[in-house]
Amino acid sequence: MRLHSFVPASLIAATALAFPLSAGAQRGSVSDTIGRAVDRVFDAYHGTDSPGCAVGVSQKGRVVYERGYGMANLETGTPITPASIFHVASVSKQFTAMAIMLLARDGKLSLDDDIRKYLPEIPSYGTPITIRHLLTHTSGLRDQWDLIALARGRFEEDRITEADVMDIVPRQTALNFTPGAEYLYSNTGFTLLGVIVKRVSGKSLRDFADERIFKPLGMSSTHFHDDYTMLVPGRTSAYAMRGGSWHVSIPNYDTYGATSLFTTVGDLLKWQANFENPIVGDRALIARMETRTPLTGGDTSSYGFCLATDQYRGARVVNHGGADAGYRTNVERFPELGFATVVLCNFAAANPAALGRRVADAYLGSALAPAARVTADVAQQSVALSPDKLRARAGVYLEPRTMQVIELEFSDGRLMMGAQGNQGFVPISDDRMRVTGQPTIATFNDAAGTIELVSPTGRPLHLERRPSVASTPQMLAAYAGDYISEELGGAVKRVVATDSALVLNSGPGSAMTMRLVFADTFIGSGGYTVQFTRTRGQVTGFDVTNNRIRHVKFVKRKPT
Repeated sequence: MRLHSFVPASLIAATALAFPLSAGAQRGSVSDTIGRAVDRVFDAYHGTDSPGCAVGVSQKGRVVYERGYGMANLETGTPITPASIFHVASVSKQFTAMAIMLLARDGKLSLDDDIRKYLPEIPSYGTPITIRHLLTHTSGLRDQWDLIALARGRFEEDRITEADVMDIVPRQTALNFTPGAEYLYSNTGFTLLGVIVKRVSGKSLRDFADERIFKPLGMSSTHFHDDYTMLVPGRTSAYAMRGGSWHVSIPNYDTYGATSLFTTVGDLLKWQANFENPIVGDRALIARMETRTPLTGGDTSSYGFCLATDQYRGARVVNHGGADAGYRTNVERFPELGFATVVLCNFAAANPAALGRRVADAYLGSALAPAARVTADVAQQSVALSPDKLRARAGVYLEPRTMQVIELEFSDGRLMMGAQGNQGFVPISDDRMRVTGQPTIATFNDAAGTIELVSPTGRPLHLERRPSVASTPQMLAAYAGDYISEELGGAVKRVVATDSALVLNSGPGSAMTMRLVFADTFIGSGGYTVQFTRTRGQVTGFDVTNNRIRHVKFVKRKPT
């Protein structure tokens, strides 16, 4: 459903708020009621002993609210203001996309060019990967951060550069999937797009974006941060809570394109206004950025060129978020309502998307449809199934395409998801069950031993039952040894067997405990599935898969 542009009456008859200028400022006029409502959204961050957020709001391209809450730097006692500079993580990607599209409009490249035209070091995988695939996360390229983390074990203390990414990506001998077949978020693609900008234009992405995007829009506090050691007056630090106290948590890399944009809420509101009245680019270009992406199998991804489209309370929204170290960011527009929010936070537990929606609620009011009710699992929504039927569905299930493992347990008369049984199923028919508190429906085919998990968003998951296996110390001992991956630059992992599990080590502080779930297949912390391979019955290697990399290969070393 699309709504026509609407300005609430409360905004038309608004009066100015009076907040301390040190904490923030209001542009134009805004009613006391709306101002207080926005202030309450950030009520937890008014103090001087915690990090917080900066928020910006625009209506019809005009800034109507900007304010900072909490501290930009806990060590210096510096508060967050609208002028505070944040690392905005993946919000950066839409600027990289704009740079590429400007080059395409200049006739310097085509979105359907094979990336090997500009990146010959990337292997040929038997089917072209195009620039369009990179822009839409449909390339199949494994994610750079997961590859580097797997290679190094612990990389927080080691500076990461573009050269590190350009070393590990060309080593990959396979893709996650055939280009164009799936949407799977890949930071790798946007680092490569940054390299393409440099090779095509002769300028770094930082310089190109400054000349073609930031300067024309007056985004004077914005840059791609390509030098980790560079001083940036007014920048925020970021934090994560550990052991009951705040600890510094800031990115430590010089890669850009996928991330590393430094900016303010005010500058991002200028960028949001450009979507309404383009100065950089044009309406056709912007419409393409917001257009959903068709997949080769007939599905459609809600992701365009670094912008996702969604619905909120009956209104179309276009948004993107970001998360790096302790930074959490979100920008969102309601195009038909001429409304935009920017929320930038400097602590890892923040949820800027949810905060921004609450700000939208305060401003847009009756212009939005009533909020959907999240109902509890009540008796009339469920049917009774016998304990024997529920117990028979317990077990281990695998999604073969993604190697995602789901464990179901029968406990206290209910079917529960997870090894600890932390999420339940409510029967709604003989073969269909609803995941507690979610709109996700599971359809069981008991004869075939399969489950189809379907949610309103995302691709359905087809899960197949696998016979569970109980581990023994003798069985686990067969997996012990050293394993090497040429795809990860010769990284070596040592697998140690305990009485009940395997421990995968790659250096100090990088141990991962792995639990056997079915034959030769283990799950570990961080969402990893590790599947061992055999030749003539002997363990010869393993593949590692998580939600952004699939089947990265390790080969077992022979004992010396």
